[in-house]
Amino acid sequence: MSRPRAMVAEDETPQRRRLCELLGELWPELEIVAECADGLAALEALTSQHPDVAFLDVRMPGLTGLEVARAADATHVVFTTAFESHALDAFEHAAVDYLLKPIRRERLAQSVVRLKHRLAEAPVDLKKSFGINAGMRWITGSAGNVTRVLGINEVLFFAAQDKYVRVVTASDEVQIRTPLRDLLQALDPEAFWQIHRSVIVRAGAIHRIETGDDGRMKLSVKGHTEELPVSQAFQFRFKPM
Repeated sequence: MSRPRAMVAEDETPQRRRLCELLGELWPELEIVAECADGLAALEALTSQHPDVAFLDVRMPGLTGLEVARAADATHVVFTTAFESHALDAFEHAAVDYLLKPIRRERLAQSVVRLKHRLAEAPVDLKKSFGINAGMRWITGSAGNVTRVLGINEVLFFAAQDKYVRVVTASDEVQIRTPLRDLLQALDPEAFWQIHRSVIVRAGAIHRIETGDDGRMKLSVKGHTEELPVSQAFQFRFKPM
């Protein structure tokens, strides 16, 4: 069996080193594949290394641990923080545990036991176990030099443009490199509909559909002024019942 893999994200160097030391003592077979000092580095490590476990400080520069955890659908998360008030948010993100700093050896040992039990369980679809019927929960994209994490229910539509795909919300827009055909495999087909070879729209965001004299159809979404084309192949979705 391969060794379990973990990442540790903590912006305070002494605390990060101490946590890694304690993990080495309590869980010697655990391989720490990334040590991160800010949220953006943590997000990059999470998406590139795909660790089994992530220890995330709730408050970090760049992105918070809670924001990073949005991309952790296949990783077991333990939050660390000096603020007990963050506990509710942590467990809303399906955290395995929540550790108050300074982290005590005995308390971390309890987390290690919990994590080992989780990892020993038969493989499951974490998204389904968190109450998600299908598809992704969060999406990470770039806007210039800034990385943003968006809740999938915020997205109004995806639109292919050159080498990128635009991800548009009512108040924001980012770019991703994932092709539309791959997005379709990850999205909930009941919630997101392809309406054109270059457009996927969130069904619940559709505001109005118009058919021109030439038979061409277009639609608008709530909270955005852009009109989106509906190709003939997908017009069946909008035929009167």
